[in-house]
Amino acid sequence: MATASAPTTFRTFSSSNPKINSPAKPSIVPQTPSFLKLRATYSTKCRTQFLTTNSQSIRPPSLTPLKSTPSDASFEPATAFHGLCYVVGDNIDTDQIIPAEYLTLVPSNPEEYQKLGSFALIGLPGSYEARFVDKDEMKTKYSIIIAGANFGCGSSREHAPVALGAAGTKAVVAESYARIFFRNSVSTGEVYPLESEVRICEEFTTGDVATVELGESKLINHTTGKEYVLKSIGDAGPVIDAGGIFAYARKAGMIAAATS
Repeated sequence: MATASAPTTFRTFSSSNPKINSPAKPSIVPQTPSFLKLRATYSTKCRTQFLTTNSQSIRPPSLTPLKSTPSDASFEPATAFHGLCYVVGDNIDTDQIIPAEYLTLVPSNPEEYQKLGSFALIGLPGSYEARFVDKDEMKTKYSIIIAGANFGCGSSREHAPVALGAAGTKAVVAESYARIFFRNSVSTGEVYPLESEVRICEEFTTGDVATVELGESKLINHTTGKEYVLKSIGDAGPVIDAGGIFAYARKAGMIAAATS
């Protein structure tokens, strides 16, 4: 005759059991926020240095300017630009403005800054017969770029407006911009990103002579005799006039002047 097996006994433990001495949990070491681990670029260096400085002795960051122009130089507000126009269409992205292979050039180095300008818009397709910068030249003969919609789309590389400015371009007049390119243009102070009220890229031809009147927000095509209304650059104007966001902040006394 089979014997009955003993009933299984279960013992339950919980943190409320006074007989259980749970080991103390190790203290959690604060980790550096992920945004402070971003690759140090011109825009992230300032943020990183401010946030990692001893809170008892916070000092303004000491940064190398993105471009070779001295940050403490005196800048005169621009009132007008006059010269030849270079016309492009819609969706000109930053890889067409300055291909990634040239991003190793350091704009704060005067020689490399000039070289960067010689490669401006070199990524345009072959359908653009006229080169923006002639071969073996460092500067462009086109001081104004006329563009369609969404100019400067693609990756958020600050080298894009810097390359245009280094080439000698003073202003871009487009139907619309990618937001990051517009912001980078203002923060670097390289070119004026102006917007037109109408689609002017279909009314201009590369080589047309034009004048941009900043004060009157007006564009004049002297080749065709037509005038166009531009949207006001607004508060971004003084920042570009000063030579960029850091030069403007120093001029306004927001941060200390750069030390040599």
